[in-house]
This record gives sequence, structure tokens and C-alpha cells, in this order.
Amino acid sequence: MNTQDYIEIEDQYGAHNYLPLDVVITRGEGVWVYDVDGRKYLDCLSAYSALNQGHVHPKILAAMIEQAEKVTLTSRAFRNDQLPLLYKELSELTGYEMSLLMNSGAEAVETALKLSRKWGYVVKGIAHHNAEIIVCKGNFHGRTITEISFSSDPLYRDDFGPFTPGFVSVPYGDSGAIARAITSNTAAVLVEPIQGEGGVIIPPEGYLKKVAEICKAERVLLVADEVQTGLGRTGKLFAAQHENVRPDITIIGKALSGGFYPVSAVLSDKVILGLFQPGEHGSTFGGNPLAAAIARAALKVIVDEKLAEQAAKLGEYFIEQLAEIPSPHVKEVRGKGLLIGVELKQSAGGARRFCEALGKRGILAKETHTHIIRFAPPLVIDKETIDWALPSIREVLNEK
Repeated sequence: MNTQDYIEIEDQYGAHNYLPLDVVITRGEGVWVYDVDGRKYLDCLSAYSALNQGHVHPKILAAMIEQAEKVTLTSRAFRNDQLPLLYKELSELTGYEMSLLMNSGAEAVETALKLSRKWGYVVKGIAHHNAEIIVCKGNFHGRTITEISFSSDPLYRDDFGPFTPGFVSVPYGDSGAIARAITSNTAAVLVEPIQGEGGVIIPPEGYLKKVAEICKAERVLLVADEVQTGLGRTGKLFAAQHENVRPDITIIGKALSGGFYPVSAVLSDKVILGLFQPGEHGSTFGGNPLAAAIARAALKVIVDEKLAEQAAKLGEYFIEQLAEIPSPHVKEVRGKGLLIGVELKQSAGGARRFCEALGKRGILAKETHTHIIRFAPPLVIDKETIDWALPSIREVLNEK
């Protein structure tokens, strides 16, 4: 079967909740993917940063196969020999005392919200069921009913109410707005260090540090959603580290498995994560031995191959080169590490056509928020590959 055959089958039998580029991928290796017609592409999306280690990294693959031949799932009714080691290695790597494993990023965000509310009642003394969590406009934390309840995007919300109460939304990048929104019922501030789905929106320098200071002074938890920005993507293990901020709770996912399996985690210290009691929260698949073995290997690759350092170095180069392209369509190039957004002018007619044109030249990127092209290749990319891609990007950004 060819590309069109697969597209027709998917369109007939699958829900139309995505609008993918018309590329049918059958194989991947490192930064490259191949479609069913034999064409080769540079992946500049990395499955929304889940593939920081590249496609089918051999060390993670080996760990997955080895564990799959032993035991894959025990549920949390029993213990397994991989999860304790992952707990220990996460603490040693991140400095947090404890972690709680889930599957998707959305589940981890839900976990952090529940944890923040319980902390608000048990520790801060907020009246029961009155806790509020401050969020930022333009956020993307997932697609559960609760998470879309505090989205500011009508597409995510309009037909899915009624919504979960208890959230106060303020402008992103405005620490003063957070300070003004805090009341005696505020349990936490939930924030992305960089808004990835929002269009690679980078807040003013010092923003996160100021928010952390406000939270500490007001006895409010700072919760950082690093599902997309964490694990090396922006040039540090966590994007919050660019401002030397250590949130009370950090949420990770995506690259925690290197793209092999859904694995996410909530990181915090015992005084917070220790509040959960048996039966209050859980997941049949969360922390299963296969997931834990994969995550252990994925973390080791990030450290051993110095992927955060790689992202910092090559991200700076890539951003500089993109910013120098003399295109009549480009409004701004922004990014940190290898999380880069190219914002187009309204007159450009949207980013979709540019992504389609890049695809024809063997580069896979994806539009976000209609007018922004996101470039986020696997962190294993090298300078030579970026240099290979740049002429095609220049051509496309100068098309009429």
C-alpha cells in the first residue's frame, strides 16, 4: 500500500481529532524517519519533545526488550524490582526527594493538581473544597475535562463544558498579575516555564524567579509543567533551571521514555508528596516494570550523551541561523535550546502551507496556533544536519 491508501483508511475508520501532515511514517532512526513510499525526512518535531533521545535509541530499545521478556505489568497491588530503582535514580538526578509515576503528561498534571489541593487543605489550612489554583492564559496542560477547564483556547473548551471550578487565570509573563490574584484560598500556581503549545512563548527574563519568590512569601506552591520543556529540551535538565528556580512540584513526561512508552512523573519532596495516602490516587499502569525500565534507560541516555548540553549549543546556532533568514513572512524567531518557534506575519497566510512545503523537501515541522512553525528536532541532531536543512528552510520561508 502507498501513502494515499493509508490516508484513505485512516480517514474512513479513525476519528478526525487531528489534522496531520500527509506523511505516513513506517520507520525511524535517530533524527530521521522514512515513509511507506521510501522517502526520508528530518524530524523537526520529535513527537512534541517526546523523542529527545531520537527515534528508536538502541540503548532504550535494548532495555525495553530485556524487560518485556521478564514481566511487563504487575499493577501497584504488588511491588516490582524496577520502580524502586527508578525512584532512586530520579531523586539522584533531579534533587527531589520523591516521585510518583503515571503514564501520560495529562495524568501527571491531574496528579499535581490533586496534590496541590490536598496540601492546601492539610498543610495550609484552606477551608475544605475552597482551594484555588492560579494558571496562565495561553497554557496547555492537557485535554482532560479539568485541564481544558482552565484553558483559554475556545477550540479546547467550547463544546465540552460544564467545567471544573477552582482555577484563576492570569496573563502569562506577568508576575504582578499572579501576586494580585493570590488570596487566602490559593494553594498553588501552575505554570509552564516556556509555553510550547502556546507558540513557544518565552516569558520576560526573571519572570519565573519572581513568581517563585511570590509563592514562597505567600505560602503558595509553585508547580512547573515541564512535560515538554524538561529533560534537556531547552539546554538544561529543566527549563526552570535557567533562572535557578526549584519549583515545589515539577511535572515531567514525554522524553521520560524516549518515545517508547507513555511514562510521566510528578517530582516533589516528602513534605508534599508524602501527603498521599494509600488509595487516594493511583493507576493500573503507572510505575509498571516495563515503564520503569524504559525510563531508567531513557534518563541514562540524556545524562551519558550530554543531551542538555547538546541542546544548548546547537539550539543557539539554529536560532541564530533562522533569525538571519531574510524572509518577508517572518515576524520573529524565538526559542531556548532546541525548542524554537518561527512566528509568521498575518500576511503570510498561516504556517500550514510552509510546513507542507518543508515536508516536500524532506523536513517535518508542524504549525502551532495557526501562524507559528515549531522546530524541535531530537537532541541527538548534529550541526551538519542542521546545515543540511537550512537551505530548504530558507527557500520555503521565501516562497510567495
